[in-house]
Amino acid sequence: MHELSLCQALLDQVERVAQDHGATRVDRILLKVGPLSGVEPSLLQHAYPLAAAGTIAEAAELVIEPAEVRVRCLDCGAETDAQPNRLLCGACDSFKTRLISGDEMLLANLELTIPDDEPTVGVPTDAFHQRKR
Repeated sequence: MHELSLCQALLDQVERVAQDHGATRVDRILLKVGPLSGVEPSLLQHAYPLAAAGTIAEAAELVIEPAEVRVRCLDCGAETDAQPNRLLCGACDSFKTRLISGDEMLLANLELTIPDDEPTVGVPTDAFHQRKR
């Protein structure tokens, strides 16, 4: 289950961001995961408590949102949504496309508790960005 190692790498990055902001707790982690990333969101959710145990993010809610599959057409130049198993241009139906999103696992936002500040502060971040190569 490679989702456990992905959670461990994610938590390393989350801890660095939390430390950089002087946080005492991570309350919420928002990830965007594309259908072509090779990551199974349900397995990631299952692995998260194991990886987070004993960390600053142990009690954090892990929210996983799907990322859209988008392609750029090499014939007409359009950027359109596509199906994971059908990467055709939505404008001209060309099969000559380049994937521009849908294969990523992106740390989109963290909600942190920072002492002597607002109870929870949202930290938008693209600090952890894993793309399937």
